Amino acid sequence: MIGLSMKHLRYFEALARLGHFGRAAEVCAITQPALSMQIKELEALIGAPLVERGARQIRLTALGEDFATRAREILRAVDELEDLVRAARGPLAGRLRIGVIPTVAPYLLPAVIQELGARYPGLDLRPREAVTGKLIEDLLAARLDLAIVALPVSEPALTEVALFTEEFVLVRPRGEAGNPVPGPERLREMRLLLLEEGHCFRDQALSFCKIPPSAPRALMEGSSLATLVQMVGAGIGVTLIPEMAVPVETRSGEVSVARLAAPRPVRTIGLVWRRSNPFAAQFEAIAEILRRVGPRARPQA
Repeated sequence: MIGLSMKHLRYFEALARLGHFGRAAEVCAITQPALSMQIKELEALIGAPLVERGARQIRLTALGEDFATRAREILRAVDELEDLVRAARGPLAGRLRIGVIPTVAPYLLPAVIQELGARYPGLDLRPREAVTGKLIEDLLAARLDLAIVALPVSEPALTEVALFTEEFVLVRPRGEAGNPVPGPERLREMRLLLLEEGHCFRDQALSFCKIPPSAPRALMEGSSLATLVQMVGAGIGVTLIPEMAVPVETRSGEVSVARLAAPRPVRTIGLVWRRSNPFAAQFEAIAEILRRVGPRARPQA
């Protein structure tokens, strides 16, 4: 198809994935009119419409759906080919897109960036924070190279490497510091503050308390651990947070922190990447760096 370029494919894939010209233009770092012009140019090259344009959103035509699927396959193959060439050149350098879940990113990412920058001066590190489901989706689509998530993810196409394990701790109002630490049964009866749906840490907290995710509960929810801790300080309820979040999130709140009784809830943080990625050996080295960084991000018992 004369005139069809990788740029056309990348722009159309972003539009198909996001379903909105404005958001796709932002991701592609171009203006919305420029993106619209590129899509029209692509449709002219093909000789058929790919997109139904509405007032607020777009819909793909039947051809557009099929074209998007093939475009993703081509883009993934091209990205993997680029990685293969980069891997053959020697030490890890250039772009490295790494995803991190929100309950890890604020506490671990600064040290990760510092360590990787010192070890690999030619690395262009591009971190992205998102919930686990989105990170896995982007890994499989080759929009990310690595992701730091809670294990397991149980995706056959991905390699999982454990980095470290950390406990959950109980955060409650400061005035309750002297009270006995509640067990899972008692926590089920209390007003337990949780992250919004989509966060794996929410599911882990529910699992510890043996609360079915679908069980109707009059709970307050927050979009971040910082919000949950502030609500605890206001006397609204109690919450669980990972121990690495303690120094940052509790330093200014009217809260107390307590370790739960054994067996304490824990999570394993790990690094995941596509099995087909030619940088597997280099990623193993990065995992070893993260194993050293992780414990430093957590408070000492």
